[in-house]
Amino acid sequence: MSEQGKVAIITGAGTGIGNRTALALLEEGYSVTLAGRRVGPLEATAAEAGTEASRVLVVPTDVGDPGAVQALFARTKQRFGRLDLLFNNAGTTAPPVPLEDLTYEQWKSVVDVNLTGAFLCTQEAFRIMKSQDPMGGRIINNGSISAYVPRPNSAPYSATKHAIAGLTKSTSLDGRKYDIACGQIDIGNAETGMAEVFKTGVPQANGTIASEPTFDPEHVAQAVVYMASLPLDTNVQVMTVMATKMPYIGRG
Repeated sequence: MSEQGKVAIITGAGTGIGNRTALALLEEGYSVTLAGRRVGPLEATAAEAGTEASRVLVVPTDVGDPGAVQALFARTKQRFGRLDLLFNNAGTTAPPVPLEDLTYEQWKSVVDVNLTGAFLCTQEAFRIMKSQDPMGGRIINNGSISAYVPRPNSAPYSATKHAIAGLTKSTSLDGRKYDIACGQIDIGNAETGMAEVFKTGVPQANGTIASEPTFDPEHVAQAVVYMASLPLDTNVQVMTVMATKMPYIGRG
């Protein structure tokens, strides 16, 4: 199947990488369901699609809510008839406070979105992809450089991104019998709203504060498009896209 006629769901689609990736996939001919907590940014992304907006479905969704996730996938199947790509992109962080000062609620809010949300969406994607004709599809998880090397005071975020690496591998293995491919894209310092602080300075492992390079998130969107373009017998298992000079190689 060519990209024309393919169907994608993107979580966290209202801003940043989700927004750019949605528009890039629409340009490739995909029909795209935009999921996220806030309807305003989702509708703004749909408006940016211009003439391609007829292939957009907006579904406000809390990915940590099993019922909301079930409704997201049911509405997508009802509208478009199938699912070829899930981009698990929704993510959040906790305040950068010492580990011992984190509240249970702060920990749980990050786990609910970053990890539980990705699992719930993956589960629903499996249910559709394994039963459709032609069978199969692709799942791409938004990991992070923090899946390998944490920043100071980032235990909830780093723990969930390490867990996403495990979920990606398990999904890749368990999806084989259904022709479901799964890969992970690890991103470092894409210039989104979340990354504005990198320009002014963020804590480093040695206790100093330093500004860090960023890069255009359009490059992430194009990387996702490439991963999605491969036939299902071929997979990018892990890809790292980062600002060339950011403190990752040698970090810590």
